[in-house]
Amino acid sequence: MSSWPADLVISELTTNVVRHAGTEFTVRMTISADVRIEVADSHPLLPAIQPPTSDKEAGGGLSLLDACATAWGVVPRPGGKTIWFTVPAIRKPREAVLTGVWHAASSSRPPWRRRRMAIATINPTNGETVKTFDALTVSELDGLIGRASAAFTTYRLTDFAQRRAWMMAAADGLDRRRDEVATTMTTEMGKTIVSARAEAEKCAKACRFYATHAESFLADEPADPNAVGAERAFARYQPLGPVLAVMPWNFPLWQAMRFAAPALMAGNVGLLKHASNVPQSALFLEDLFRQAGFPDDVFLTLLIGSDQVERVLRDPRVKAATLTGSEAAGKAVASIAGDEVKPTVLELGGSDPFIVMPSANLEKAARAATTSRCQNNGQSCISAKRFIVDHQVADDFEEQFVELMSGLRIGDPMDEKTELGPLATEQGRVDIEELVTDAVDKGAAVLCGGRRLDGPGWYYPPTVVSNVTPDMRMFHEEVFGPVAQIHRVSGIDEAIALANATGFGLGSNVWTEDPVEQERSIRDLEAGGVFVNGMTTSYPELPFGGVKISGYGRELSAHGIREFCNIKTVWMTSGK
Repeated sequence: MSSWPADLVISELTTNVVRHAGTEFTVRMTISADVRIEVADSHPLLPAIQPPTSDKEAGGGLSLLDACATAWGVVPRPGGKTIWFTVPAIRKPREAVLTGVWHAASSSRPPWRRRRMAIATINPTNGETVKTFDALTVSELDGLIGRASAAFTTYRLTDFAQRRAWMMAAADGLDRRRDEVATTMTTEMGKTIVSARAEAEKCAKACRFYATHAESFLADEPADPNAVGAERAFARYQPLGPVLAVMPWNFPLWQAMRFAAPALMAGNVGLLKHASNVPQSALFLEDLFRQAGFPDDVFLTLLIGSDQVERVLRDPRVKAATLTGSEAAGKAVASIAGDEVKPTVLELGGSDPFIVMPSANLEKAARAATTSRCQNNGQSCISAKRFIVDHQVADDFEEQFVELMSGLRIGDPMDEKTELGPLATEQGRVDIEELVTDAVDKGAAVLCGGRRLDGPGWYYPPTVVSNVTPDMRMFHEEVFGPVAQIHRVSGIDEAIALANATGFGLGSNVWTEDPVEQERSIRDLEAGGVFVNGMTTSYPELPFGGVKISGYGRELSAHGIREFCNIKTVWMTSGK
């Protein structure tokens, strides 16, 4: 009788790792898309990578390909050393996102039939598990959705003055508990304690912003009644109901608050499915709103794995969803929401260009470049990642940039003087190493960094790479860590063309004092935002979002609060 591989590990939506016979293979998987297993030329398992047949590997075990095909219930299409699988959209439990670890000796059933993903705080400075949490059962999850739906029936009737008072109280609570939640964030995902405090302060600012402006943002918008044959005509913004927010770990508070503050002020209720490595940050948010006086169940944290997201999104009591995360996760959520005809807002990352032209203040540009690339330990969607420099100033900029990157202080994120902490996850460091190795193997040069640091924790040094070409993965993929790539160009036309030579379109930076170059950049850069002579960041006062595969819809500003509203047309006249 055939057996499963002893260590078959399949994680969630984005990059997956299959361990087989002591070797790791990277699997790229998205729902309704393809899965790819890449195998090195010299690997001894290469002969076993073939279409499933009755012939098994020596010893009676399934080949790696057979194991994956059987586990996923799909037919593979071999293509040399790359094996592609088509994975159907999730529709039934047996087609759920694959999670967990399965050991052949322990059970006759694979993990996605019996185990749920671990939800835990794991300290990235040493890899130690600090605290674990049980995922909600299906029954518990259904109960929380029901409570949120019930809460909406009365919460939607509260007025702006009452919501304003509660939201201001939440801001005050953030001020009082700033150090508490900053320590939690740093422990869970490794951001420096200084930046964690700043994140809490930014969230308090967002609460006050929406508390102050929500009523005017959602005021009735009058139309010309004579033009439509009415005595009165206007548009009214009304809340939709429970909104699901699927949030990432990199800004545990800010990412969620960008959704929560406007959604609650609009009269919606929130269901937060946070990343599984920041559960304590997620629970803090629920407690924050409760302590501020918001009614029970108006904001609930769902401790669930990604395998339960579809269940929540397909529930008719849930009216919309917002997601910040990977392209793969965004496509999955958008596909399900589209099938259910529910609105979504997606922010799916970026590979932001940072253009430096000859008229730029190089010293300021180099400092901003260093801060942008390494903020949040290099794990920010709107960090500049591709530095596109005019050849006339490229040598000077490169010298200053490399010196600043090399001089950053790496260490314990709890230390006030630390400028760069560890990456949030071990797999995140592996992903960066693979991208850098791929670039170097194909001819790129590493100007600083480029190798993991010795010792415990998931640290990776500030790294600058030059001579990056389109045949390298780094050219096309988002590098989610402190790795910068420098490109040299001749003139603004070439700079903009290279900046747009990516599937991403989140933010962008241009450094120039030339008004013509500034206007060209604003007009022609394919991005959700253009920052001229400054570092891309997000503000409550400005809309935030992207184009192309960076997503759609907008968060923040008046645009953000209106995303999850029914814009109701009202036409009135007397019945006489």
